[in-house]
Amino acid sequence: MATKPKKKNPRLASGRKRVRQDVKINAANTSLRSKYRTAVKNVEKAVIAGDKAKATEAFGKMQAVVDTVADKGIFHKNKAARDKSRLSTKVKALVTQAA
Repeated sequence: MATKPKKKNPRLASGRKRVRQDVKINAANTSLRSKYRTAVKNVEKAVIAGDKAKATEAFGKMQAVVDTVADKGIFHKNKAARDKSRLSTKVKALVTQAA
């Protein structure tokens, strides 16, 4: 039964400050990562449901969220572009199919 070794607190003031900052930054990044995934999921759900109006609206919102998250470096810009491209294709197919 091996247990994880307990993390030691940094001795230097700069190290303690770094730990405090890391906690705040980690929370912010986690929140943005979640927002990104939710935005992508909302578009995919609308496409699967076949709701073209909802899909185009969700896609517009998703683009803004994806660009913001990519600019902050939480996800790579290429991943953001890839996700936008794939979802754009699905939304366009839905729109042309309905027309």
